[in-house]
Amino acid sequence: MTSLLRLADADVLDAVRTALGTVRDPELDEPITDLGFVTSCIVRDGHADVRLRLPTAFCSPNFAYLMTSDAYDAVAAVRGVRSADIRLEDHHDSARINAGVAAQAGFVATYGSEAAAELDELRMVFRRKAHVACLERASRHLIAAGWELEALPTATLRDLSEPERGRLRRRRADIGLPTDNDALLLVDEEGTPIAPEDVSMRLRYARTVRVSIEGNSDFCRGLLTTRYPQSAADQRPRGDGEEATA
Repeated sequence: MTSLLRLADADVLDAVRTALGTVRDPELDEPITDLGFVTSCIVRDGHADVRLRLPTAFCSPNFAYLMTSDAYDAVAAVRGVRSADIRLEDHHDSARINAGVAAQAGFVATYGSEAAAELDELRMVFRRKAHVACLERASRHLIAAGWELEALPTATLRDLSEPERGRLRRRRADIGLPTDNDALLLVDEEGTPIAPEDVSMRLRYARTVRVSIEGNSDFCRGLLTTRYPQSAADQRPRGDGEEATA
């Protein structure tokens, strides 16, 4: 019986690690696993115990709460997980965040009068930025493949190769944009096509968003390894093949 339980826990552990890989830092748009934010992950008899860390003790409580809460939701949904304990460590608000997440209280109930609202709007702001950055990457791939800037307003998702199409589809789905192959590539956050005369300006803006996100990611990775030298071994290069390109 013990060996069977251990085998089952090993299978669940793999699934838990995969689930944690779906949790993204909302500001950096990268999995917390790739960033090295997962300190440990243990499964015993169906109980998942996960410890998280962040680059500094004073990282924004908004983002800290989102990642801890998202990690809880992802792990708790794994088949075979009977209970989950997800804890953020070494943060100035760890106790409050961990208690709120464990109770599934929500951000407002956790922070009381300090919180103006739940974090859905904040999450959407950064999902839109992630879409803009991904759109710029996709456009650069098309231009490198021979597309003229003036022709980009006619491009659709079908014109992208994989994995660029899959990356952009995920970001579009996150903000409620069409994801079918015939959907126009160059649209704003509301799905409105970008006018041909605005394409150049829009892509310049998108480039600044992308560079900002990637720069913040590199900065946070550096801070994390300074704070926890051992975390360097847990970090992976920027996911989805989206290398930083200035």
